[in-house]
Amino acid sequence: MPHPYVLLSAAVSLDGYLDDTGPDRLLLSSPADFDRVDEVRASVDAILIGAGTIRADNPRLLVNSEERRAARIAAGKPPYPLKVTVSGSGELDPAANFWHTGGEKLLYTTDEGAERAGALGVTADIVPLGPELDWHRLLEHLREERGVERLMVEGGGRIHTQLLQQGLADEVQLVLAPLFVGDPDAPRLFGPGGYQGGRLRLVESRRIEDVVLMRYEPTAPGTGLAATAADHHWLALACELAAQCPPSRTAFSVGAVVVAADGTELARGHSREGGDPIVHAEEAALAKLDPADPRLATATVYTSLEPCTHRASRPAPCARLILDAGVRRVVTAWREPDTFVEGADGTGLLTAKGVDVVVLDEHADRAKAPNRHLP
Repeated sequence: MPHPYVLLSAAVSLDGYLDDTGPDRLLLSSPADFDRVDEVRASVDAILIGAGTIRADNPRLLVNSEERRAARIAAGKPPYPLKVTVSGSGELDPAANFWHTGGEKLLYTTDEGAERAGALGVTADIVPLGPELDWHRLLEHLREERGVERLMVEGGGRIHTQLLQQGLADEVQLVLAPLFVGDPDAPRLFGPGGYQGGRLRLVESRRIEDVVLMRYEPTAPGTGLAATAADHHWLALACELAAQCPPSRTAFSVGAVVVAADGTELARGHSREGGDPIVHAEEAALAKLDPADPRLATATVYTSLEPCTHRASRPAPCARLILDAGVRRVVTAWREPDTFVEGADGTGLLTAKGVDVVVLDEHADRAKAPNRHLP
């Protein structure tokens, strides 16, 4: 199921703390950065914070700029994004600012927490997720039932940690403030545990008065059948490559990217690349790699159309090339139709040989776009 684009936003001290242990909230951002955050809030469909942040900071979580609210209304949106919080226990103060400012509010909780929150008189739509909180179900519900395409997550650290560890964050916006906290009892941004490997991609760095904004995107592919935010990024790139193919009436336009387990791009290719009228995307990408490259065994091949199982132009179809390369994971957007080969089933062939194949059909329209001219 599709998820919203998940943007994590936080400000930290130089030693990685979100706050100190004093009675008042530690202001880490500069005035100009607070305005930037307001701009980001105005650009999203929903803002999420944890119950702990409500208890600690009692935030209103608003778009403060009248001009930005007016622009949202002019675009057919409500003046404020949907406000979302998460609480397993449902133990929330019904008098908190969160419930009494802004627009619509939504609480995700457990079955038990829903009963408790309802009894307390929390003024929000309450959605129980079952006996335990489930981030995948939460994000699916936000997208499918509430139409949220962009979600801004403003904390706390435990929520940021969980979303990153589960590979559900598309972007991290981190502001670094020029001060130290040094208190081991103060809250930190990220907690211990298992994170995806590899380096994040630095998208932007910008000085804003005396703080620095850094924007990162995760790059490491998922494992097995579980899709991560990075999987969506790489598959979107494969679809972009498909749009670069010279058009043909006798073959599909396909893009492919091979990515190592640590998020390193190993190779890319597209149909009819380099003037070869019959080369396929996966074939073009794999041909650029040393067959003995040890990274292939744990790599992921992203392809806008599932790898072919039959072809007249070359002896080895792309599914066979992937198997021969030792790749054990494929992510694709679109199952091959019967346009040229009846009953093609690259997914079935690969799966039968032990390859994990993930189909992210929310990218199918982009994969089909360069092939609209085909019958």
